[in-house]
Parts: sequence; C-alpha cells; structure tokens
Amino acid sequence: MNAEPSSEVSPENIRELVLKHALANAVAHGGKASPGAVMGKVIAERPELRIHARRIAEIVAQVVREVNAMSVEEQRRIVEERWPELLGRRKVRSEEKLELPPLPNAVPGHVKTRFAPNPDFVLHIGNARPAVLSYEYASMYKGSMVLRFEDTDPRTKRPLPESYRAIKEDLRWLGIKWDEEYVQSLRMSIYYRIAAELIRRGGAYVDTCSSNEFNKYRIAGKPCPHRERSVEEQLEDWDKMLSGNYGEGEAVLRVKTDLHYPDPSVRDWVAFRIIDTSRTPHPLVGDKYSVWPTYNFAAAVDDHLMGVTHILRGKEHATNTVKQKFLYSHLGWRYPETVHFGRLRLEGFMMSKSRIRELLESRPGEYEGFSDPRFGTLAALRARGFLPEAIRRIILHVGVKGVDATISFENLAAMNRKILDPLADRYMFVSNPVKLVVENMPPSLEARIPYHPSKPEKGGRRLLVHAGEPIYISSNDKRLFESHKLVRLMELGNVTPIEIGENIVVCRFHSRSLEEARRHNAPIVQWVPENSSIPVVVKKPAGDRLLRIRGLGEHHLAKLAPGAQIQFLRFGFVKLSSIRSDIIEAYYTHP
Repeated sequence: MNAEPSSEVSPENIRELVLKHALANAVAHGGKASPGAVMGKVIAERPELRIHARRIAEIVAQVVREVNAMSVEEQRRIVEERWPELLGRRKVRSEEKLELPPLPNAVPGHVKTRFAPNPDFVLHIGNARPAVLSYEYASMYKGSMVLRFEDTDPRTKRPLPESYRAIKEDLRWLGIKWDEEYVQSLRMSIYYRIAAELIRRGGAYVDTCSSNEFNKYRIAGKPCPHRERSVEEQLEDWDKMLSGNYGEGEAVLRVKTDLHYPDPSVRDWVAFRIIDTSRTPHPLVGDKYSVWPTYNFAAAVDDHLMGVTHILRGKEHATNTVKQKFLYSHLGWRYPETVHFGRLRLEGFMMSKSRIRELLESRPGEYEGFSDPRFGTLAALRARGFLPEAIRRIILHVGVKGVDATISFENLAAMNRKILDPLADRYMFVSNPVKLVVENMPPSLEARIPYHPSKPEKGGRRLLVHAGEPIYISSNDKRLFESHKLVRLMELGNVTPIEIGENIVVCRFHSRSLEEARRHNAPIVQWVPENSSIPVVVKKPAGDRLLRIRGLGEHHLAKLAPGAQIQFLRFGFVKLSSIRSDIIEAYYTHP
C-alpha cells in the first residue's frame, strides 16, 4: 500500500505545475489537453513525485477538465501572461521595478527636460516615448519639464488646430505633468532678435542663391558668394527678408558651419526660410509672418532660453545635434546633454502619420478618426481599453536603448492585462447567438454569478431563468453540445443535448451540481436569458478591417456607464463605448 501523500503534493502546492503543462498541451493541440501527456510532463519535471502518481493523476484530471472547458483564446492568454517562455517569448514583468539609467552630468534639483511635439498630428506610442522619459527623468531628479509646441512650418508640416488640445489631453491621460508651456509660433520676435545677434557675431548670412546653385558649392566644400559679405550688408539683407522684399524661395538665412564637414547636410544649414502664408496661413497667427525659423534654429534657441539641461530624443536627431552645436558655438552658449534612443514601433498597429491622415481624408466614414482602434495613436489605445500605466511601463521597460525596438501586441496586452485583470468585473456575453431550449427544467433556476472570481468582496448578481424560457449560447460553443453528452451552463446547471439544429439546440435538464459536471468532464459555456438580455456589438480590429461581432449580453450591462472596462467571460476584455436602452457598443481590448 502506498504511503500517505506528503504536503509536497497537496493540491495547493502541485496545482500550479499541472496547470502550466495542461495549458501548454492544450494550446499546442487545438485547445484540448491530454491527461496522459500532462502527467508525463509533470513527472518529467518533478521525478520525485512518481511515488505519488495516484494523487497526482487526480489533480491532473481535474485541472485538464477545467482547462479543456476554456476557449483557446483564454488558454493562450494565460500562457502568454504567466509562462510565455513556453511559447518562445520573454515575459514582461509589469510588477518589476523599472529603473532608468542615470543621466549624464545630472544635478538633482537642477535637471530640466522638455517634450517638444509638432502639433501636426496626435500622439502615438512612438512619440509618446520621449514624453514619458522626459517626465520620468525630471521626476527622478526632482527637476522640471517643459511642454513646447514646435509649429514653425505652416506649409510642409502644417499644424492642426485640434492637435494642440489633443496632445495635452494625451499627456494628461498618461499622467504627465509639465511645469512650463510654450508655443513657438507665438515667439517669432524672439527668434528674429537672436537671428540678428547671430549675424552681428558673424555666425550667419543671407543667401540668395538658388537651391541647385548652393548645392554645387556645398558638395564641393566651397563658400557661397554671399557668405563673406560684411555684417552690415547681411543685416540689411535680413531686414529686407523681414520686410517682404524677397518672395518664397528667393532668400534664406544660413548658419555658418564647417564647409568640409563629412555630412554635407550639416554644411551651412538653413536657419530661416520664406513661406507664403497668404496661401498656407498658420492656424494660430495666420499670415502675420512670412519668414519662419527651421526646426533646428527654433528648437536650439528655445532649449537655451528655457534652461533645458537634458534633451531626450530619437537617434534620427543625431545630425540635428551636430548642426545645433555650431549655432551654440557662435552665440557662446553651452549645449545641453543629449540622449538619443532608437525608434519604437507597436507591432500590428498603423502608426504612420501620413498613412493615417491619408486614410481619414480619402475614406471618410470608414475610420473613426484618430481614435480608430486599428491605429497606434494614444487616442485609439485609450478608446480600446489600454491603460496609461501599461503604456508607461512598456516604455520604461524599453528604456533609452539606442537600438530600434518593436513592442509586440502580446507583450503590451500582457502588461495591460496584469493591471486590468484585478479591476475588471466579469459579465456574460454570447456572440452570434444560438437559441438553447431546455426541457424538463425546474420551474425556475437562479444563477449567482460573482463580479470577480477572486474578489468575493465585489459581490455578484442573480440571473433567474424560468421553465420554458429560451436562453442563448454562442455559436462557437454549439460544437461542445455536439461532442459532449453533458454540458454545464455556468452557475446554472447541467444539460444533456438531445437535438442540435442549425440555429437551435434542444437539451434536457440533468442536474445542478458542479461536482456532477466535473465527474462527466463537462465543458462550461456562457449563456444569456432571452427575457433579460440586451444586444451588444463588439468592434474588434483584424488587420485593416474592423469586425463588428454581434451578440447578446446580460441585462446588468445596461447599468454600467460608457467607458467601463470589463471582461466578457471566455471572450476577452472590452471597453464600453456606448450604452443605450436598445444596444450596447464596445471595443475589444485583448484576450
């Protein structure tokens, strides 16, 4: 006779091991785990458990039944969240303490960072990265952060009036607070003053060569004929630019640099150009100005005047750093410390500004603005149900590495799920409903369903079903009635299938107890009563398409408010976008 099993093989201690292998086996075999295969994996990992095989087999049988009752999506979700290495993925730990490397030459209390978006678009997760990092570093060193709208290109990167507000809304959603706020188009007199000072110091000149003509000099490493004119002549030509004596493309102000610098784009770069704002007026200042600073001039000047000590930006700005240092040298300024990092992409989401704008303009009505869930904008992620803390953590996890990085949807979803799971109440929803008629049912049955399986303090609600009242199941679950002699309706009772049609399933009531369902290895399905249901539409991205999954939800959903984030059992997390008396609309977040 075998010895009594020790505490080492108690259900509490061994269940986790069994669950891991059961889920992995199920995911690998279309959603159905094999007890024998799971048993083999458990014993292989823990050979010392072999002497307790009978007890282990009981636990395996129970766990396999529970796992096989899950949807494949739910099985995969749990594996990706808890054991992603089984799928060849690295686990992202949302609970780990994420620390950024120290900034170079940073003095606590004196660090000042900046986030400087161009308001020609809303933020996406890629350009939210410098915002999060700049804010986190300013907080780390008990410093401050500047928000600066860089809007000095009214033609090529024309600002959108709504973007100024939308960007601030995105930042507040991320929990980012800034200490100072500036708009460059409202600082033009400052740039003109600094430009004149730069000319007086011999660091800039007005060039009236054509662009093709100047490029010949630049490639040859030779000075443009206008470069060595006197300061007085340069200031006179600068005044002519400001007075409108030159038209668009007829004159520019250039910063003097090294004419033999290896990168020709650095050589005597353009600081100001003329833009005909009568044709392309600026959304804030109209056609008041025609001479506009380039990004490199305005950004460099503002970083100095605003006291920025550390610039955090993408590595594509490395050449701009070189250009701006020539300007600083002419003016006798000290250049801020810079940290350049790689690009950040979100796999499976559209993030190209030009592509999104093109789609919104060319296919009106097909997309839901910048918040369309197929896009990688923060507005879209917010509408879909991703939490700001998940975005912040994933950006901090990537950190300030110089290489490009791609965030997989699975990792972002795992991060979001970790935060959302304990907060989201559970509700029943059946997609593409199929009518289920239960014969021989008691006069009435009551299901008590908790709002959260691991948080009894949240309470629950009751769903009452009367004899003869049809209920609905998901069409995806109809196959379970075809392949099992007993099926459990969650928290309601067990039924035996007797007739299965295309749009209807007829069953006979069998029993109430969960133990009976477990004894028969019965799968568990969601259901919704006909008389206490409400139509639901879930919008789910699928590549370039937006699927609209129609179904029925329990009537308790109507008591929620738009914006509520919940989990539809065995379907996935959703965010409710619209609640009316006749229909509820929601966005699919992730499994």
